Amino acid sequence: MMSTLFRNGILAVSDRAEVERAERGSRLSQRLKERFVAGDSLDEALAAARSLANQGLTATLDRLGENVLTRDEASRAVDAYADTLRGLARGGLEPNISVKLTMLGLDIDDGVAFDNMVSLLETADTVEGFVRIDMEGSAYTERTLGVAEALHERFPERVGTVIQAYLHRSDRDVERLIERGMRVRLVKGAYAEPADIALQRPREIDAAFVRLMERLLEDGRYPAIATHDPALIRATQGIAVRMGIDRRRWEFQMLYGVRRDAQRALVRDGFGMRVYVPFGADWYPYFSRRIAERPANLLFVLRQLAS
Repeated sequence: MMSTLFRNGILAVSDRAEVERAERGSRLSQRLKERFVAGDSLDEALAAARSLANQGLTATLDRLGENVLTRDEASRAVDAYADTLRGLARGGLEPNISVKLTMLGLDIDDGVAFDNMVSLLETADTVEGFVRIDMEGSAYTERTLGVAEALHERFPERVGTVIQAYLHRSDRDVERLIERGMRVRLVKGAYAEPADIALQRPREIDAAFVRLMERLLEDGRYPAIATHDPALIRATQGIAVRMGIDRRRWEFQMLYGVRRDAQRALVRDGFGMRVYVPFGADWYPYFSRRIAERPANLLFVLRQLAS
């Protein structure tokens, strides 16, 4: 209960402009940002991806930002995402990125986001890359899935999406995407949602995550199991062994700066391990959700700074 109150409290105040201004100006927040965000520029993100590759880790780059309101802004986001794909390819790194449809015009019109994604996926096709459509708040869930499914019809090798385990609808959505053969990243969920939309208790969310993870390992197409929770990692490993699922058919994913030793340990043990690498000046909303979804992130970094 306390962790739920902590999480909801952070998310509730993080949208307030005065809170964001204070946090952006805080030295502590800047130090925390350095832990979880690869930098403001693409060059910094590419350097982080190269460092990860040298450790046997793969990366997906995410240029931070969301909720653009003009076609020009959305067009600039397409160009920036395309530059990220091409930059990864030029550097001999896997061209793999995550995008938010609200960065590509979803708040303007679904068709705008779709057309912009088509342009981006055409770039992905030229470099043999992959674009993961991130899932946002529940108001966007059905629209995001609809756009992703339409794109998957045209670019089945280039696009996938995300399912948030805590949403009540996610069992149906996982079956829907398994049937379509779309690649899915499974996460717990990082937005403040009411009880009629999403599970609230951590144990219930964990149980939903395990249930959906098992379905994706069984019948999904190269699922990404995104968790830092040691118990969920062990559960995933155990279920994969019990079901005889080849490790090359799925991968773990973790966030940049979180449990770095565990990331390297999974690689040493022969598991696929991809790191989600965010970068860009619009880091504050991402930062707030990371702290809210896992208070241990904040406590861990505070201990590091104190020492």
